Amino acid sequence: MTLSSHVSALSESISTLRAQTPLVQCLTNQVVMNFTANILYAVGASPAMCDNPEEAADFATHVASGVLVNDGTPSAEQMEGMRLATAAAVAAGKPWVLDPVGAGGLVWRTGEVKKMMDANPATILRGNASEILGFLGTTSGGRGVESTDDTLDAIDAAKELASNYGCVVAVSGPVDVITDGGEVVKLSNGSPMLAKVTGVGCALGAVMAAYASVTDPLDAAIAATSHLNIAAEISAADAKGPGSFVVGLLDALDALTPEQAADRVTLS
Repeated sequence: MTLSSHVSALSESISTLRAQTPLVQCLTNQVVMNFTANILYAVGASPAMCDNPEEAADFATHVASGVLVNDGTPSAEQMEGMRLATAAAVAAGKPWVLDPVGAGGLVWRTGEVKKMMDANPATILRGNASEILGFLGTTSGGRGVESTDDTLDAIDAAKELASNYGCVVAVSGPVDVITDGGEVVKLSNGSPMLAKVTGVGCALGAVMAAYASVTDPLDAAIAATSHLNIAAEISAADAKGPGSFVVGLLDALDALTPEQAADRVTLS
């Protein structure tokens, strides 16, 4: 696709998401559950934190529009719920997004999410550069949840993972890189304030799951990233610090129009 086609798809995707209000099943970490839910409401979607093994598969099959798996604070029970939900999502033709928090740096969780991907590949794999490189096995991961690698250095790894799994890979950072294994799109919107708030990247994975339920995976990743980053620019312009930035971010996510997004997005 041309860059102008992706801009058009961005505008259309925002309108479609708000018209359909997709429900995202979030099997995510304890630190960010409330924030993720509020972000989903702000963009026009809806959250459900259903991650126990007894209900996860049934919810993914019959209720959810899309599924997020984020292994930020994993337990054995939650991992089992994730495994069941992702298998059910694929069987039901629902998109799911994997955010492999700490991939490469922590052996057990890395192995568990790799097994999920091998069994039922995600629609979108989203992480920072160190997590993407760590998932591929070319580094030992970042500094906890923080990346110690540049997104541009992870392009080849992202393309390889996308080709191996038949998915879209989104590498988040100052310059976001999104690829389906062939096409590579770089996005340059955002604000340094995003790095001062816990859970923005985790919430982005949930927003990608929402968009993946209304458009193709590549444009879903582009739309989710752009929606969040453009809203961050708008909020940061008036923020006095991280606290007011978060409040402003929620307001800006809700207020952003398809036309504003298409006008402000910077991609190459």
